[in-house]
Order: sequence, then structure tokens, then C-alpha cells
Amino acid sequence: MGPDDLKKRIEKGIPGATARVEGADAHFGALVIAGAFEGKTRIEQHQMIYALFRDEMASQEIHALSLKTCTPAEWEREKESAPEPLSHV
Repeated sequence: MGPDDLKKRIEKGIPGATARVEGADAHFGALVIAGAFEGKTRIEQHQMIYALFRDEMASQEIHALSLKTCTPAEWEREKESAPEPLSHV
């Protein structure tokens, strides 16, 4: 499973989501922007994504998945405050 596979599953599993995923060798980082995160805590947002990869994480196909999640409004505010936010993700 590679970054493109994770991106596709996130965007399919969370309607309207936009994802950017990087990584290799079972270690990945993802930035996920979704309106579906509105009104949810950061933990609830992460749980939504982890649920999409439950089997792969249990089998260690995905060993680590670092997440940055935000709503579209949060993302716009973050972009305004930092010209190149999250360049490491």
C-alpha cells in the first residue's frame, strides 16, 4: 500500500475530503481537509480516518499514520498565517 492508495481511500471514505499523503515502508503522513470534520473534536476526526485503515494497521501493513486534519475554514486560516503550511506532510 502506497501514498496514492491511502489518498484514494481517504477521499472515497470521507465524501468531499481532500487528502495529501506522503511516506513509504508502512510509515505515512497525511493532511486531510474535509467539511465532514465540522463540529468534531480532533480525536473524532482522526478516528474517522483510522477506521478506514483498521485492517491494514492491525496487520502492520500500515505501521504509522501521522495525521493533520482540518475543516476547509481552518485550512484557509492556516494558509493565510503561513504561506507554505505543512510542507513536511
